[in-house]
Amino acid sequence: MGSPTSFNFSEVFLQHIERTAIFEILVQNHIVGYFRYVDDILIIYNDSITNIHDVFNAFNNLTPNIKFTMEEETNNSINFLDVPIRKENNTLTFNVYRKPTTTDSIIPRDSCHPQEHKHAAIRHLINRMNTYNLNATSKEREKNIIEHIISKNKYDISLTDKLTNTKNKENSHQGKNGQNSHI
Repeated sequence: MGSPTSFNFSEVFLQHIERTAIFEILVQNHIVGYFRYVDDILIIYNDSITNIHDVFNAFNNLTPNIKFTMEEETNNSINFLDVPIRKENNTLTFNVYRKPTTTDSIIPRDSCHPQEHKHAAIRHLINRMNTYNLNATSKEREKNIIEHIISKNKYDISLTDKLTNTKNKENSHQGKNGQNSHI
């Protein structure tokens, strides 16, 4: 902690223990899925085959320098990287999570900020809505929240469609290698 290289060293160390020990634990315990982003890990398993507490103990016995913590699903739902994941009818549904302290304030339309700064937060909200694998109901709910935020900050709601269409046009001009093609 504190050193600019801390993140790099911790990532190298975690990748090392994943390759030398964690992979074996996952195989031995019939883990269906293992996903890690920095220090957040999501493990998907069949509870009739896997005792997740055995996996948890094995992880915590890997090294004395790292102690893992565990959050189990509650009511068929768990948060991973601020994305609520819910099991429903043998499928997973995703939502957008907002912390209780989140407000609906962004840079107001009538501020003296540059236009691109004003639109950045709106683009982020729209991009998140379109990037997450939301079902139709969740996507519509998220669109309504975004429109509320836009309206509350004195923007025209049609800006949602304008910024969405701008992003779609940018994506349609991407070449096969992700490079912008010139028209």
